[in-house]
Amino acid sequence: MLDFNTCKIDREYLVDSMRKLIEIPSPVSYYEEITPAVEKMAGELGYSLSCDRKRTLYLTVEGEESSKTVMVGAHLDTLGLIVRRIDSDGSLRVRPLGGIPFTSIEGETVTVHTRQGKKYTGLLVCQSHSTHVFEDARTLERNEETVLIRLDEKIGSREDVLALGIDNGDIVSIEPRFRYLPNGYVKSRFIDDKAGVAAVLAAVKYMRDYGIKPRYRTIFAFSFYEEINHGGAYLPKEVEEFVAVDIGLIGPDYNGNERSVSICAKDNFSPYDRGLTTRLVRTAKKLGLSYAVDVYYKYGTDANAAVRAGNNVYAAAFGMGCYCTHGMERTHITGIEETVKLILGYVTESL
Repeated sequence: MLDFNTCKIDREYLVDSMRKLIEIPSPVSYYEEITPAVEKMAGELGYSLSCDRKRTLYLTVEGEESSKTVMVGAHLDTLGLIVRRIDSDGSLRVRPLGGIPFTSIEGETVTVHTRQGKKYTGLLVCQSHSTHVFEDARTLERNEETVLIRLDEKIGSREDVLALGIDNGDIVSIEPRFRYLPNGYVKSRFIDDKAGVAAVLAAVKYMRDYGIKPRYRTIFAFSFYEEINHGGAYLPKEVEEFVAVDIGLIGPDYNGNERSVSICAKDNFSPYDRGLTTRLVRTAKKLGLSYAVDVYYKYGTDANAAVRAGNNVYAAAFGMGCYCTHGMERTHITGIEETVKLILGYVTESL
């Protein structure tokens, strides 16, 4: 039986890992910077990673039993943008990668990542960018037709931009603005799902530190395409259960909050496996966790994607409650710790 009073979760490691992960850009499909960082973090825990052709990273821990293999996944990809057009005046027009509301990033610093490995910062603004200049500055709808990027370079034409090596298809990351407050609140973009990845790594560290093995062979997976709904489309064939660790929602229909772990009973596609979800609820109760069970709207996970792609798995999902998802998000360290505890409860006591 896990004893979190005697064997405590390493909060400093959890926060530091989350900060590090959040501050490394990894918009959907952009894996070049985050992959070596996660490989180094896994190496520091004593593990090496494998990788499939979707760039998903796998950390495998052998269990007390080898009768089956289970998977716990958290996604490394975040919301971002992709360059779709360069205007004659050198402005960049972009398209979202994932469900990002332009109203939440207006006025933000962004970085363009070229295929040659160069980086250029810029300002994301509405084309009617000032109330001093434009009558519709307050009222113009913010969408991909009205929002643009002005590079922090001396630019006067499309040719000037091309000369920098910037082209259509380049990835754009957004300044995360991570803050961890003394009272435990975390405010940042991309808590979804870098906090989930940090929670998984903290669970692996806990097992290493206290000599605990999972009940069954366990694969911890880190994907790159969750935000566009196909991160979990491929699973190793031996996986029988797949639990996605992803943010929980907060709103009028939900019981979850920032200090709890939220168990998703159904998302926008389907109910999650009733038996596996029930086991998670029982584990949360047994461990005395602060938890909620909720039914989500306009929400999906890699476990959802795995089922939709036809994988023969039992699927479930849970994660820390997160306020203002897909914007400047907020959660609390206790909610992330409750998530770590449920990960540990699942992998060590799964029956």
